[in-house]
Amino acid sequence: MKNLVLVDHPLIKRDITILRDRETNHELFRSTLGRISSLLAFAATQDLLVKEVRVNTPLERTTGHKLAESIVLVPVLRAGLGMVDGFLEVLPEAKVGHIGLFRDETTLKPVDYYFKVPKSLSRSVVILLDPMLATGGSAAAAVTFLKKKGAKRIRVVCIVASPEGVGLLGREHREVPVFSAVLDRKLNERGYILPGLGDAGDRIFGTMS
Repeated sequence: MKNLVLVDHPLIKRDITILRDRETNHELFRSTLGRISSLLAFAATQDLLVKEVRVNTPLERTTGHKLAESIVLVPVLRAGLGMVDGFLEVLPEAKVGHIGLFRDETTLKPVDYYFKVPKSLSRSVVILLDPMLATGGSAAAAVTFLKKKGAKRIRVVCIVASPEGVGLLGREHREVPVFSAVLDRKLNERGYILPGLGDAGDRIFGTMS
């Protein structure tokens, strides 16, 4: 899986365990997801270009740096919203677009219902956010949408990935890297990741039945 970058860190291992625990309530789940998203943001942006700027400290004038590239975060609605604040903690200058997709429970194929992104996609590093990379259908469809709108540098960031999802993205969008906290075992017959952490959207927003 040459397109997969696993982000290995003790704090991520700890937080993945909290997210997996069925006893974790939505408040703790949401805050933990935001924290782990910030950690993933560092890994997903380590190759960003910077440019030198002059800055006045309280004592003297010196050289500093600022990002030389614009960043656009694109969460896949609705679960991807849970990752946005964590990314904005370390990328406050980023713009945010949105893609609305849902998975047809019969065909497991993505169906789109909303798409709104900044006009600067062609000049930006675009980071697609979705906690779960399961079948990979929604992520692949979202990347296709972004390419049609001009995006040229795209990366996908998730919390949990399946081999099936990583494989599909690798076949359909070979040049797009996938950053994930963990690669799980497989999908079940309903397309859920095992061992996984359940429905991320329901657990973020407290809408479990």
